[in-house]
This record gives sequence, C-alpha cells and structure tokens, in this order.
Amino acid sequence: MVCKKLCVPLLLSLLHCCTQGLESYDLLYDNGIEAYYRNDYQKVVYYMEMALSSYSQLRQTKISCRVGCRQRHSMDLAQNSWDLSFSNVVLSRAACVNECEESSLGPVSRHKVSEDIKSEFYRRIPYNYLQRAYFKLNQLDKAAEAAHTFFMANPEHMEMKQNLANYHFKSDDHLVDRERCAYMEDYHEGVRLYDTEQYTQAIEKMEEALKGYFRADAECRALCGGPQKFEDYEYVGYSASFYERLADHYIQILACEHECVRDLSTRPGRLSPIENFLPLHYDFLQFSYYRVGDHVKALECAKSYLLFHPDDADVSENVSFYESLLAEHMDPPKIQPRTDAAEFVRRHRLEAEILISAAGGLGFTYYEPDFWVTGGDRQDENRLPSGAQTELTDVTGMLTGKKAVQKVDRDLREGGPLLYDEVKLVYNSDYLNGTQRVQLDNVISEEECQELQGVANTITIAGDGYRGKTSPHTPNEKFEGATVLKALTFGYEGRVPMKSARLFYDVSEKARKIVQSYFMLNTTLFFSYTHLVCRTALLGQQDHRNDLSHPIHADNCLLDPEANECWKEAPAYTYRDYSALLYLNGDFDGGEFVFTEMDAKTITASVKPKCGRLVGFSSGGENPHGVRAVTNGQRCAVALWFTLDPMYRELERLQADEVIRTLDKESHGGGGGAQEMAINPRDEL
Repeated sequence: MVCKKLCVPLLLSLLHCCTQGLESYDLLYDNGIEAYYRNDYQKVVYYMEMALSSYSQLRQTKISCRVGCRQRHSMDLAQNSWDLSFSNVVLSRAACVNECEESSLGPVSRHKVSEDIKSEFYRRIPYNYLQRAYFKLNQLDKAAEAAHTFFMANPEHMEMKQNLANYHFKSDDHLVDRERCAYMEDYHEGVRLYDTEQYTQAIEKMEEALKGYFRADAECRALCGGPQKFEDYEYVGYSASFYERLADHYIQILACEHECVRDLSTRPGRLSPIENFLPLHYDFLQFSYYRVGDHVKALECAKSYLLFHPDDADVSENVSFYESLLAEHMDPPKIQPRTDAAEFVRRHRLEAEILISAAGGLGFTYYEPDFWVTGGDRQDENRLPSGAQTELTDVTGMLTGKKAVQKVDRDLREGGPLLYDEVKLVYNSDYLNGTQRVQLDNVISEEECQELQGVANTITIAGDGYRGKTSPHTPNEKFEGATVLKALTFGYEGRVPMKSARLFYDVSEKARKIVQSYFMLNTTLFFSYTHLVCRTALLGQQDHRNDLSHPIHADNCLLDPEANECWKEAPAYTYRDYSALLYLNGDFDGGEFVFTEMDAKTITASVKPKCGRLVGFSSGGENPHGVRAVTNGQRCAVALWFTLDPMYRELERLQADEVIRTLDKESHGGGGGAQEMAINPRDEL
C-alpha cells in the first residue's frame, strides 16, 4: 500500500512530464486524415489546423534555439588550448540546444517524422484536405484560402483550379497564401514596380526582399544542424575515429548550408530555382538607384553584382558610367560593394573551397554547382523600361544582363497542304486559341491503330525513357514506352511481325511530313525523339484523383507559371522546335490533352484522343500543355518531337533509317543479309 501511494504520484508526475510540449504534427495529420474518411469535417479542420500549427512551431523553435545558442556560445577559441576551447563550445551549444528545444517541444524523439510525411507538408497536402473540409462546412472564404495556398505550390492541379474558380465566384475576399514567402513576394512586387517605372517604390521592395532573403538564409542554415547522412557511405559497420566522424558530420552540414542558395531561390512546388535570383536584386537596384539620381548607391549595387559575375562586360560598363557621374570630390575606388553582398560571396566561396578540398581528402563525391547561372544568350527587352534605350543612346553599356525568353527566329506560318487525301483538318490555331496549333483526323486507319496497339502491348517497357520509373508523372498510372529502333529490333528477332514494326516507322515519318508541310517550314524537320507510349490507370487507385497524367509543361523551355515566363535553358530540350501526338485509341476514361496559358492554369483548348487523331504544335512557351488523368483503361499514342537543327537528330532514328534501307535493299534482291540488320542500339554513328 505504501509502495502504491509512492508510485502513483511518481507515475502522475512522469505522465505530466510526457504530456507537456508540442504535439507531433505527423500524428495530428494522421488523425485529420482518419476524420476525413469518416466525413467528420469539424475534426478534419481541428486536426489539420493543429498539424500545420505544430509543423510551423517545430520549425521556428528549432531555428530560434539553434541561432540563439550559436550566438550565446560563439567560437572565440584560445590558441593555446584550441582543442579544449573547441570542445567546450560544442558541448555548450549541444546542451543549450537540447534544453531550449525540449523546454518548448517536449522530448525531441517525439518529433521524428518520416520523409514521406515531411514531403506531404512540403507539398502542402494538408491544405487540400482543409479546403474540402471547409467547403463541406460551408466556410467558403476559408476554403478558398486553403485552396489558394495549396494551388500556389501545385499549379498543375486541375481540380483545385476549378475549385478556386467556384470559391472566387462566391467570395470577393482577396486570397492569401498562408505559406507565403515574404522575401520572394517582395522581390516579385519590386520587379512589377520596376517594370512600371516606379523606381522609388521598387527600391523599397527590393531592399525589403534582400533583408528577408538574408534572414531566410540564416534560418535555412540553422535547420541544417540536424542528423545527416552521406549517400556515398555505408554506415552498417562504419568505424571511424573522433576526428573522422566530426569531419564527416561537419562537411554534411556545410554542404547543406551551401545549398541554401538553391533552396531559397526555388518557389514552392517547383524543381528549378529562379535563375540568378540573389544577384538580380542588385541588378534591379543599380538601375533603379540610377533612375532616382542616387549614383553612389547605383555604383555600390553594380559592384555588388560583379562579385557574383566578375566577367559581366555590360555591368562593368555600367560601373564606369556611374563613376563618371560622381561628384569631383568623390574617389570612385573608395565606393565598395555592399557589405551584405561582399560577406555573402566571401563565405560562399570559402565554403566551396572547403567542400572541394574535403571531397578529395575524405573520399566522397562533390560537384560545385553554378549557383549564379544567367543563361547567357538571352537579352531582356522586357526588363529595360520603355524609353530607356533611346534616352541612353550615347551611353555605353547601360543595364543589360537580366534575361527573358528567346524569340522565335523564323516566320510563323500554317495552313500548308496535308499531303494525304484521307487526312482531315479539324481545327487550326484560331479555333484552338493559340499559336502554331493544329488538330487533324484520319492520319492513320482503324486497322493501323489496332496493329500499333498490338505492337505497343508487346514491346513497351514500364518506365522507358524515364530511367525505369514505372510511374514517372503520377503514382496512379503505369507508364510504358518504346522507340522505333526497339520495334525494328523486335521485328528482326521475330517477337513482333516485321510488317508491324515497319508500320511504326512509316507512321512516324508520315506524321513528320504532315507537320512540316502544314506549318510551311522552309527547312527540313528532323526527328528529335520518337516514342510509342501507353498510360494505364492502376486499379484501386482512382478514387479522389486530383492529379494529372502528365503535368503542364512546355517542350523546349522551363515553364515558370508564376512569372509567366518560359526559360529556354537546360535541363529543357531547348533544341526541340515542333511536337506532335498521334493517338491510337479513345476507349478509356479521362486522358484529354489540354493546352493552357503560360500560367499553367487557364485551359485554352482540350482534345479528346481517338484513333488517327493528331495534335501538332510548336514546342515553346507559347504552347504549355498537359494530359488529364487517365482514370480507367489504357491510353496509347505515338509521341513525336522534332528539331530544325540537324545536330540534334535522334540517334536511334538514324540507326532505324539504316535498318529500313537494309530491308528495302533485301526486298529488291540487293542482298545484304541479316548481319547488316543486327544494329546495336547503343552503337554511335
């Protein structure tokens, strides 16, 4: 009895201790999902809002604790006892961080979350559940806000686009992105003000954006202080000395901090960062300060930009120009780059040197990315305010360097002959609400469609063309593909009729000729890539589909919906000039091909696939497109990309041409034999 009386208070105190602190956001999220499938929308809202709050508080607590403890225990090391001083600082910081985090969060182990859950919060999936729950509860303003927040990171989400249209119709409130990034919003607002020649206001916004960027950089670096792992190391049985382990962990943290440049330049839901993001702040500021008459600050900003791009001839000429405008008593060399830029670049270069050196010494792989890539060959007529060029015609090198999309360097024409009597023009660019677009029917017959589907079901491989990824675009469909050369190889091996393999080749050539003729190209159109593709809806995974079979994209540039730009740079296939899709069937649900505006939201035309139907279009940012979800059945098509540059002709197509020449030679009694046909797909010409 005495033992029981003593144990109960002890257990209660332990229970009280364990229930203090922040609730784990992954458990709250799971509870919200369970409530959603019970149709308990009040609980959905409660748990999802709690999960989002917990996620945010966890992040902010880690940042404040790590930044505060670093400041409290700085690396002011005594030279005579360096090891002891260093160890004392490390131990003091560790104790400080643990005490700080546990006092707010409770046991840190409670907040270890799987990578899948972290990814869902990064992709803002909880807001999708929230918008539906708020809608069911008839709280349309909150539903619109949640939908907008989700959509900002998922601009290809067609269902959310429609939901937003419905909510906006019923509510006049301005939509707020609940996860908005303040420094990036300030930057884009600064660009807008710059474009409208409101330079004083543009300066205010750009300066705020820079302050916010450097705050975000400090926060990003603080979050790198957690557990790390080298992909190059196998940690099972890993044994190392104290200094080896210390070096391993430190270099991983340093690499994480170094990569913050990329993370802070990437908008939510995007894979590629904004090109040249941080340096562009100084580039916009240099001209803005010049326009308001502050030549000293213009010179400081121009010199700051040159820290990132020391070989930029245009900005170097700007520096000379600004120096010529200074008052006589001012000494131009004494006007230095801004301290924030100079310290940032100095630290960034030192980090790179350490990482490259450590890679050699510790035996891991590291490649220094070009964080400040500018694209080089694009000039920015859209960023130079109207009238500036005429005003400065006598001034050398006034502000070039910000970039825009390349302009098409050929005449855009269409309406040429279709070459084949059976081919029917259905819709041209005008009807499809765009430029260089066409829809044709009867390009191939029903019998040819069925024969090619048979070929597809025999030769296509899951994930072909996407490094073996069975579902490269959506987890709800299986993707399979095969090239022309593979079809001919299968025909030679007797695994499909050679006649059917030859049909794939001939049909793609027919499509090429039609596209070249219809768009009235005065040079030859070459194959860039040819792919027989099928997308199959996976059974049991079609309920509540709200994704796309293929997200909205452009074929030769990186689509930037938020900025209404399309950047013609790697990893985009910048050499592709025209694209076409020849459909083999229509007996499936969903799968419509859609054109959109550059915002990746506004659908301008929709095409329902059917046998023999071809959609052709130019491959640039004027024609963003995607594929709606295939929710039942299998959708097959011949996908074709073309180039006007013979340097980028499809290698496998050239090999296939050789196979066809051999076959034709044999059929006319010219000999040659099977040995000439046995072409290795990996052979280089």
